[in-house]
Amino acid sequence: MDRARYHEQMQAPGTLDYELYLNTGSLLACQKDFGDLANHDELQFQIVHQVEELWMKLIAHTLLDIDDYLQAGESHRVITLMNRCHRLLRLMIDQLDLLETMSPKEYQQIRLQLGNGSGQESPGFRILLKMMPELWRSFETRYLTAEGRTVRSIYDQDYRHDAAYAIAEALIEFDELFGKFRWHHIFLIHRSIGMGSASLKGRSVDLLQAGARHRFFPDLWDVRVAMTDDWGEHHGRVRDSIGHNEVA
Repeated sequence: MDRARYHEQMQAPGTLDYELYLNTGSLLACQKDFGDLANHDELQFQIVHQVEELWMKLIAHTLLDIDDYLQAGESHRVITLMNRCHRLLRLMIDQLDLLETMSPKEYQQIRLQLGNGSGQESPGFRILLKMMPELWRSFETRYLTAEGRTVRSIYDQDYRHDAAYAIAEALIEFDELFGKFRWHHIFLIHRSIGMGSASLKGRSVDLLQAGARHRFFPDLWDVRVAMTDDWGEHHGRVRDSIGHNEVA
């Protein structure tokens, strides 16, 4: 194939309505010129990370709407849009698999192009971290304080599988999926540079595991522990086997 001809077509500015609406000229110019790539995998590396930033931009934009709907008590809107965020996070997790098609050698060549940059500097990642406490405050204000309820009552004493419960489950699913994204990223690091190595900022990448263990909504996780411990107090932590009375 004529590589130069196809490369020219791939990054042409475009004049058709579809190209103009999506601004494909600018979009396709966001990556390095083909001749400047460290290797053939660097284009994939840039595109995957750029697409992740776009997905996080959409998640953040959606969370702003979710926060408004939480404060207004529009539960169906909240649940629908949380489902959108869940799907976006699954896309982000799946996309990381593409980067595992690189060899460690090829990744080392790309790493030379990063300066001192790391995924911790991602603008989308950083803004999502900032939004989570505000989202929880809106849920707490509208669905707990205003209704005289607690997380424990929603899940246990006053359990009705109602809107408050459904939204709480949507929040914990977001928390779980974001955690899976972070752990998937850690396994990617295992595959590419190893977990015992130093990061580009001189710190061990093992520190990423502390972030992956972080939970946005600890109350939603802790209520399960409390319920299970109380169940154990009532029914016994260690009980007879269900086959205890069976005749041999």
